[in-house]
Amino acid sequence: MLTRKQHELLIFIHSNIRQNGISPSFDEMKDALNLKSKSGIHRLITALEERGFIRRLAHRARALEVLKLPDSVLPGGQKLAPNVIQGEFSAPGSRQAPGSDDIVSMPLYGRIAAGTPIEALRDPTNFVDVPRGMLARGEHFALEVAGDSMIDAGILDGDTVILKRSETAENGVIVVALIDDNEATLKRLRRKGNSVALEPANQGYETRIFPPDRVKIQGELIGLLRRY
Repeated sequence: MLTRKQHELLIFIHSNIRQNGISPSFDEMKDALNLKSKSGIHRLITALEERGFIRRLAHRARALEVLKLPDSVLPGGQKLAPNVIQGEFSAPGSRQAPGSDDIVSMPLYGRIAAGTPIEALRDPTNFVDVPRGMLARGEHFALEVAGDSMIDAGILDGDTVILKRSETAENGVIVVALIDDNEATLKRLRRKGNSVALEPANQGYETRIFPPDRVKIQGELIGLLRRY
């Protein structure tokens, strides 16, 4: 399965080669996908190459070859209209992945630091494919983890965590918490009297304690995805 950005880039490269006889430049790809830097294009191209959709031709500038297209693209580059099914397990903004009733594409909002809190990033143009059986009822979203503060809970740097949107959570649950309305962190929730503790799963990090009015629960962890 391709993410939305991977799909968009593949179709853009394919169309450019058909029209101009040459693959687009990295700057052209960056502008076409509204990305801020070319590093994002590098990652997308690497992902497409690993999945067998494109091939880089050695010793040639701007040389990419499209090896195959997704099933959602007809010969000649015509795109099929997406078949969007809003089921009871799908979050608003999520969609059914083409060709499978068991996969849901949900918004991948951004990269969250599991060690040092960072401002929550939301990018509704990115999607990640998630097995439907992983989801519960309600609204869901995904975030990419950066850091190792939750490593003892089995959450590693680079993992994609799947969260059920919620403003409340029970003691001991791993949550995404928003601190002071602008910093988000992935931690285990502990309530102690009139205080809220955000507890790491790594002895190298300290538990942070806040008054309740400084912490807002954004979502509850229900699963994760990992690439090897």
